[in-house]
Amino acid sequence: MKIYDAEDQIIGRMASVIAKQLLNGERVFVVNVENAVLIGSRKDKLTTYKAKRERGDPHHGPFFPKTADGIFRRTVRGMLPWDKTRGREAYRRLRVAVGIPEELRGKEDQFEKIEAADRKKTRARFVELGELAVLLGAKKKW
Repeated sequence: MKIYDAEDQIIGRMASVIAKQLLNGERVFVVNVENAVLIGSRKDKLTTYKAKRERGDPHHGPFFPKTADGIFRRTVRGMLPWDKTRGREAYRRLRVAVGIPEELRGKEDQFEKIEAADRKKTRARFVELGELAVLLGAKKKW
């Protein structure tokens, strides 16, 4: 099982690497997902994600999450072949947590970072996923 720390990682780049690993049969656990970042201005990202949340019918969907861990899981799901059995089985191998769960405390030395997803390599505007989730109406859990 691979454990990734999402702090200061760009979620799109991170999600694409994780999706490939899930399709190869690996189990992946992502922690500190509230500190992952989206590249772009806060206003742009908020309008984009609000539109996704408000799309469709509240009873019949499509349903889009407003929590940080839900948004990250949905981003990875978009990179998997969801309409096929192997995509759904790969998605079941993904675990996402806000903060560091009790079962992983003390194992911080095993956490990995994805080099290609490091935010510090870019000087673009960004918004943290936890901050976006709060703006969408999620309760702060961290």
